[in-house]
Amino acid sequence: MRKQKHKNYERCPVEATLDIIGGKWKGIVLYHLTQGTKRFNELKKLVPDITQRMLTLQLRQLEKDGLLKRKIYRQIPPKVEYFLTDLGQSLTPILNLLKEWGMQHVLKQF
Repeated sequence: MRKQKHKNYERCPVEATLDIIGGKWKGIVLYHLTQGTKRFNELKKLVPDITQRMLTLQLRQLEKDGLLKRKIYRQIPPKVEYFLTDLGQSLTPILNLLKEWGMQHVLKQF
């Protein structure tokens, strides 16, 4: 896990959590990984609006924070797979609740 940016984390665990999983893309990437192991290009297709550079950065941050791991296969062409760690898997119920809330309260409007 990365070092805490703010001492206020002790007073607000939500801030600490959002620091690790917040932002425009991390939750989406994590949600897709709850469906199983994915390769980089699979994630790129599932999240088409993210740039390759941003996806790389988000994956690196999530890996640094211990939410996912990558497995590198030594072959030509190289193959890399991403999967959730136990810590990352523990977010599955939360991500599913966010999905349900979005379906009931946001997408229902369209």
